[in-house]
Amino acid sequence: MTVDAHSHYMPPEVAANTAFFKQFWSDADGQLRLMDEYHVDQAVLLYPTSDAHLKMGGWQAVCKIYNQRIADLVKARAGRFIGGGILPVDQPASIQAELTRIKDLGLKVLSLASSYEGKYLDDPVFDEVFDFAARHKMPVHVHPQIMNPIGTERLQDPLLSPVLEYVFDVSVCIGKMMMSGVFIKHPGVNFIFAHFGGVLPIVKERFDSTYGMLRRRQFVKDLGKTPGEYFSRLYFDMSGTRSVGALQTALEMADAGHILWGSDFPANQNFKDSLGVVSQQVLSADTRNLILGQNFKSLLA
Repeated sequence: MTVDAHSHYMPPEVAANTAFFKQFWSDADGQLRLMDEYHVDQAVLLYPTSDAHLKMGGWQAVCKIYNQRIADLVKARAGRFIGGGILPVDQPASIQAELTRIKDLGLKVLSLASSYEGKYLDDPVFDEVFDFAARHKMPVHVHPQIMNPIGTERLQDPLLSPVLEYVFDVSVCIGKMMMSGVFIKHPGVNFIFAHFGGVLPIVKERFDSTYGMLRRRQFVKDLGKTPGEYFSRLYFDMSGTRSVGALQTALEMADAGHILWGSDFPANQNFKDSLGVVSQQVLSADTRNLILGQNFKSLLA
């Protein structure tokens, strides 16, 4: 079974209130055609962290429409889609009720951004979210924040921002969660980070060596284990990469049991080449099966 662990659908009522997602992001039929062509059995629908809340009066209004429409789509295309629900992060008092609503709607994943107006997922407001996720065995998928990600105050560029700022925001999110003890406090949560965790595979060795050096000089607190040990227990999706080297680098950070294939549809519609990265002959059949679907299915088991 092949599962696309990272795809997007934007309900038209929400897409109409965005600057970027008005075209091509509400095409479930087109997604299913691609899935059928490339034998993808299921796809996880995640929120692309848009600016819709700015025009719709806040996150509560977006959640009301978005979560219901995703649930409707999941039911209408039985067995093909897995829904991820979003939360009214600007109204902490409403989060618990929306978590319950997400579960009642049959959505199986919690879809979060790496940050919200500079507030990362190490903020205490997310503790109740992670407690809920652990109790109900719901994976938490973390997508790059596109609204004011890290570095926005110094760089706003239509190419450089999505290439650099978005993925760095994910990496900073993971680092802050590690340093604040979130992964220790919530060991029962399965966190999935998009885009291989940003630059994490590249800087994992530097994390470990720098941490060791700083610990010897008592410049950093004792984390209980090396950064690399924390990273190896997280899950990372491929987000449509067509680079064999990127996958191999990620496999140095986390084993094959923690890597998930994801297309990043509709931003990426080249299923052939992104699936081809996993189908390379240097990977064993067991490894390919894990990445293509078994890993994600085990998270829902």
